[in-house]
Amino acid sequence: METAAASRLGHRHGAMTASTPPAPGTVAATGQLDRSLLRGLAWTGIAKWTTQMLRWVATFAIARLLTPADYGLVGMAMVYVGFVQLFNEFGLSSAIVQNHGLTRSDIARLSGFALGLGVLLFGVSVAVAGPIANFYDEPAVRWIVIVLSTKFVIDAIAMAPKAMLARALRFKRLAFIEGVEAVAMMAVTLSAAIVWRTHWALVAGLVASAFVAAAVAVVSSPVAPVISRDLGPLRGSVRFGRDVVVSTLAWYTYSNADFMIVGRVLSKAALGAYTLAWNIASVPVEKVSVMVTRVAPPIFAAVQHDTAALRRYFLALTEGLAFITFPLSIGLALVSEEFVLTALGDRWVDAILPMRLLAFYAGFRSIVSLPPLVVVARGHTRQARNFSLAAAIIMPVAFLIGSRWGTTGVATAWILAFPLCVIPLDYRYTFRLLEMGPWAFIRVLLPSLGGTAVMSAVVLLLRAALPESLPVAIRLVALVSVGALAYAGYMIAVHKARLRSYWQTVNAARRGEALAPPT
Repeated sequence: METAAASRLGHRHGAMTASTPPAPGTVAATGQLDRSLLRGLAWTGIAKWTTQMLRWVATFAIARLLTPADYGLVGMAMVYVGFVQLFNEFGLSSAIVQNHGLTRSDIARLSGFALGLGVLLFGVSVAVAGPIANFYDEPAVRWIVIVLSTKFVIDAIAMAPKAMLARALRFKRLAFIEGVEAVAMMAVTLSAAIVWRTHWALVAGLVASAFVAAAVAVVSSPVAPVISRDLGPLRGSVRFGRDVVVSTLAWYTYSNADFMIVGRVLSKAALGAYTLAWNIASVPVEKVSVMVTRVAPPIFAAVQHDTAALRRYFLALTEGLAFITFPLSIGLALVSEEFVLTALGDRWVDAILPMRLLAFYAGFRSIVSLPPLVVVARGHTRQARNFSLAAAIIMPVAFLIGSRWGTTGVATAWILAFPLCVIPLDYRYTFRLLEMGPWAFIRVLLPSLGGTAVMSAVVLLLRAALPESLPVAIRLVALVSVGALAYAGYMIAVHKARLRSYWQTVNAARRGEALAPPT
């Protein structure tokens, strides 16, 4: 089950790094890293988009067999389960990925620590399941919480094997595990829905898929958990995990504060329109940015002590993200009215303006996922944690102030307040760590910014020229088509050399040669 909250950039803080230098021989040559980066993006993208399409098909089929009440019961339980999952692994998977100095024995003890924590959280869940059910006045929620909480133990077992695969840059295997998990979830849920036609079909799919994914991960990279009271030199990794948990909880706070405030201060209708606007505005950038933030932490970890290499990867990934997400997000903002009226109808007219604002912000949101990964890759976990805490204080206040102007004001708060959190904190600190000035960063954004500006001007001129009597669906197709052609035409005409450089970069990485630095 995916909610609006789950679709947020939970990966924004990425993996945090310990300060221990990598062991000799563990950092691949630059060309091999570039090839791993390219393959990681490719396999992650294939897994993401393939499983997403399968999920859509399965969701429609399952929704015909179950009732909204079935989804509601599981949704009630997932409020608790989803929150606990934020700190189920205690950030230890990130510590394993980043700290190449950890031995296999160290990792086994960290795995044992995670397993113990998972068992503890399961026990706590059994104890609080009754009160949670009483809160909702739904007795069935108790057993749903208990059964779903077995995932805490299952995920703890899979933590170390998955982290080891990521540290070894085995992105193809990780993509395979993700695909197997998605297929298992859909197959079990659909089969159970046909047989049971109750909410237990959804529960069975979630638990069974987690078990299958854990089994494949353990077989792919076996790590036997070792329970040890004396963590000794691993206390640094545990403290590191603490920072991850605090950062994650802070992110969860400010990432969901807008939904909470809209629902509490405005109305359920306003929350519905705002939620839909957020989900649609996120579509153009979410899948692309998730691909990058899944692959970037292990790559950054491998070059964490090489400032020049880390800077090169940061700029290359930033340029690539902007190249794709800027025109998509701004394009959606420009045609939000036509899109809503065509796809959703007049009932959702209140979602148009917040969608336009959120889509405008989404392109910026895609590139701000990278600076925190750089900050923590250099071992500055406290700074990353403090940046998150600052946003957790500032953003809810901004949303509350913005709510005076309805959902439009809340969406505007993302545009005005969030950059004030990110630019002086994340970006300023990142530039210092990478020993670069703002111009180097702005320079890699110029092609995308120029192309997006030309696209926007062409779309606005075309909208003014089109007759009002033209059906809205035809207007949408015309605006999207011409906008895409304008962006492509500008890039070919003005930045043909840069496009050729992109292509050469891909070919070089495929051959195991080094990526050319952005120029």
